[in-house]
Amino acid sequence: MEQILAVAALWLGLAVLSAIVAYWIHIPIAIAEICAGIIAAAISGHYGMLDALGGNLEWLRFLASSGAILLAFLAGAELEPDIVKDKLGEVTLVGLAAFSAPFVGCAAIAYFILDWTPRASLLTGIALSGTSIAILYSVMYETGVNKTEFGKGILGACFINNIGTLLGLGLIFAPFTYRTIVFLVISIIVLALLPFSSNLITRIYAHRSAAIRVKWVMFILFGLGAMALWAGSEAVLPAYLAGMVLAEFATADTAWIKRLRTLTVGFLTPFYYIRAGTLVSIPAIISAPFIFVILLCGKVFTKIMGIYPVVKIYRNMGKERWYYTLMMSTGLMFGTICALYGLSHNIITKEQYSYLVAAIIGSAIFPTLIANALFMPKHLLHPTEELAASEEGGLGD
Repeated sequence: MEQILAVAALWLGLAVLSAIVAYWIHIPIAIAEICAGIIAAAISGHYGMLDALGGNLEWLRFLASSGAILLAFLAGAELEPDIVKDKLGEVTLVGLAAFSAPFVGCAAIAYFILDWTPRASLLTGIALSGTSIAILYSVMYETGVNKTEFGKGILGACFINNIGTLLGLGLIFAPFTYRTIVFLVISIIVLALLPFSSNLITRIYAHRSAAIRVKWVMFILFGLGAMALWAGSEAVLPAYLAGMVLAEFATADTAWIKRLRTLTVGFLTPFYYIRAGTLVSIPAIISAPFIFVILLCGKVFTKIMGIYPVVKIYRNMGKERWYYTLMMSTGLMFGTICALYGLSHNIITKEQYSYLVAAIIGSAIFPTLIANALFMPKHLLHPTEELAASEEGGLGD
């Protein structure tokens, strides 16, 4: 127990330090946590103490996986169903273009230019196809763009994009056996009944038993996650779909979802992001930095080539088109989840994983900085929203 508490204290200390750094240099905390993991692994590896960091301990891997599952659920729960209904054509076309262009383009780059295996190339295309909901939401919340019709359209397209990423991961790499059929049938039944059962439990027990909605949701997520892993798929896929199914349920009473978000961001996700960082090999990146540059440029370029022509159909002003396109070119959470899936299932090597994660981090930073510095659609913000945005301190968690 002493060792467990010591390792946990070390990792949570890194999480606290990451939060402080993220606040002062104004970057998403997830990026700071991944970088903290990279630096911690490099230092401990230099002194031959990488095992002491504890990244492969079973309990720590469980906490990290739990963080990914709950983060995927929260990402799905952020969806506003009315957005998709009101802007169905726009969010569908933009979301599909945002997934398909980098998936095809980056897979081709990995296969034909980097000479990676077919499976590694497909995994690369999937990992670099996602859009970061965490960055989109936090950046647009800070500026007030999320309250506008324009910003809601971007968030809707992001959800469609990430559904494609997770479905692509499951369909291409999950073995199709009788277990897959069982998993799909049970998932469909559970997800179909989830809104009704959740409302029923809330109506009877919500104000009589402490945090029963949090317990109920975690029970469903872990159960579906276990089924997904049993079927050879990824646990975050049903979690993301469950979040979307319960989006209206989550917005009806936000108190319980705030408690779940606090548990997830405050305790679980640091283990996921820091562990993802510890698996990155700095020597591999230094030895072949051009691979990182090729993957980063490939992701951003293919995203732009796929998204901009579609956005042009719905947006007349250049600033709006480029802001929309660049923000949809970011990547982080689902990209790192796909890369970690590939590493853990021996689809990619540790060196390839390092290049992918470095490219994903780069895509989270550079498009965001350019979009906010050069193409912020300030004309869409009301004066009161601009004032409120200017008084906000840093990016959210």
